[in-house]
Amino acid sequence: MKLIMSLRLVDLNGGTETRTTWIGSGRKSCPLCPEEKFKACYSHKLRRHLQNLHWKVYVEFEGQRMCICHLPCRQLKSSLGSDQAQGRLVAHYHCVVCSVTIARKTDMISHLKRHINKGETEASYSGSSDVPFEDTVPGGQAYEIMKELGTNVQLLPNHTTPQKTDTYFSRKMKTNRQLVFCSLAVLAEERNPLECLDAFGATGIMGLQWAKHLRNSVKVTINDINETCVKMIKENCHLNHIRVEGNRSGRQLDGAGDADSPIASVEVVKMDANVIMHLRPFDYIHLDPFGTAVNYLDAAFRNVRNLGIVSVTSTDTGSLYSKCLNVTLRHYGCQIVRTEYYRELAARMVLASVARAAARCNKGIEVLLAVALEHFVLVVVRVLRGPTQADASAKKLRQLLHCQWCEERVFLKPGSMVEENLYRQLPCQCHGSMPGKTAVELGPLWAGPLFNTGFLRRMLVAAVQHNMEDIQPLVKTLICEADCTTLKTFPVPGYSALSNQVECGVVIKTLQKFEEADTSDQSGKRKTTGEESGNVLKKIKADTSLEHPAFYYSIHRHSIRGMNMPKLNKFLQYLTEAGFRVSRTHFDPTGVRTDATLAQFKEVLTKYSVPTYSSAPPSSAVGSDRRQTL
Repeated sequence: MKLIMSLRLVDLNGGTETRTTWIGSGRKSCPLCPEEKFKACYSHKLRRHLQNLHWKVYVEFEGQRMCICHLPCRQLKSSLGSDQAQGRLVAHYHCVVCSVTIARKTDMISHLKRHINKGETEASYSGSSDVPFEDTVPGGQAYEIMKELGTNVQLLPNHTTPQKTDTYFSRKMKTNRQLVFCSLAVLAEERNPLECLDAFGATGIMGLQWAKHLRNSVKVTINDINETCVKMIKENCHLNHIRVEGNRSGRQLDGAGDADSPIASVEVVKMDANVIMHLRPFDYIHLDPFGTAVNYLDAAFRNVRNLGIVSVTSTDTGSLYSKCLNVTLRHYGCQIVRTEYYRELAARMVLASVARAAARCNKGIEVLLAVALEHFVLVVVRVLRGPTQADASAKKLRQLLHCQWCEERVFLKPGSMVEENLYRQLPCQCHGSMPGKTAVELGPLWAGPLFNTGFLRRMLVAAVQHNMEDIQPLVKTLICEADCTTLKTFPVPGYSALSNQVECGVVIKTLQKFEEADTSDQSGKRKTTGEESGNVLKKIKADTSLEHPAFYYSIHRHSIRGMNMPKLNKFLQYLTEAGFRVSRTHFDPTGVRTDATLAQFKEVLTKYSVPTYSSAPPSSAVGSDRRQTL
């Protein structure tokens, strides 16, 4: 009589499956161990092996047991040879929610608790899914399906750890992807079709979102140098019914009717990012490498078209946020220290590198957007061709004088004249009351504006049209920060596209008029007459609003000891009544962007702060008087 054992375990794509092992007269192998570790044996030995090794140390979650696995699921990247890397296999668990592999049982329990705290209690893999999970990606590894903004992508195990996988994907970068999408959607309204490049595709989700939602307005090129990523991108194209140009004979999804017809097309390229940007011109280029992007800026500005857009995402927060100063000096050539406004300092530092790279190619920049959040720094700039524009951008790179005592700061005045005492430029009087050197020079940094109000308003319209509710509060904060005001006046989502363009300014009309007279030669560079391009630049400058004040102050950083400060919104109202421009900032939830000096800021804060015990009940006050009398 044959003995049937039903083994419940977790597969590689984060889901569960039921494997039935028939143990009878023949020898059977362990489903969780490789052949070289545990050879095929009879039923009683296999049962003993499963009970003592796998079932004894399982982790239970939502009625499913995750047994320990000894299969070569974890592909560790190592600087050693391939033979030595394959020998470093360790036992591990597969998370049923996110498919990550974790070695320790205690770490897996803590990992599952974090999923419970976030409300993630369902497995990401479902056996009833419409996607054919029986297929595997190149290399024989299973995958899970993730959906974002109506786009499905396949994810390999350990996709959140760059050291363990080639196709890196982070759910925390969703805000970044949506901001980049909105900036491209705004440019697509100005002129189309656009040739846009996602230089570091990975899973290809960003380029697929561009093609799926903007359709014929864009010609998307997704590039990656890794062969595994390129094959994964092509699989994701078929998954979203998007045709890969030059690969029409690829596998199609099962189905019938119009569902099989491609809704868009993309070009997938396997090439070094610097090489493809040197070879071909583009209207929109997005750089999102793992770490710093300074190594790719020269190539990006070499061939980008006039009035095109370059967006740069930097994730090396250790060097940008003043944690590794030696790396900051090596990558960005800037001297910085840790300050209360370190996030804006990081954004201006990246913009300085972008402006220098553009100036080396005789191009200037107009900053449209600069965002610095917990995990990344994103800057979006418009390219203005010509040495005059390059010189104007280079003049906006200045040194910053930062007081080490009160953290007052000011950009040094431009010019070649030698000043006897630089401390006179600081509004504070710390140098007169403190001995020695009280301030340091930081930079060089970008001293120009960080936002373009008209562009941000059109980004908000695009976010509403494409149902991006997650970034709408952020974009609204950026609009208020760009105008340095607390009055929230935004375009109505129900307006037509034309009325939205009229409300946002004259930039779209001028660019469309410029596009009608524009011609393209064989090299892909757009030809314009000097008079027409000059008129466009003048109208773009006229659309730019009054520059917002540089940097911000944290209300908690400068609070007065023993005093209860007012609520932040009330304090903004008090500063406005005092005659200052004021707004909140996305860099710091407790920050205040204002043109007031630090002394004026503290004066208003002191005026409207009350002593800590002023609102105490009378009984406590009487008690304190008695104690003072005794």
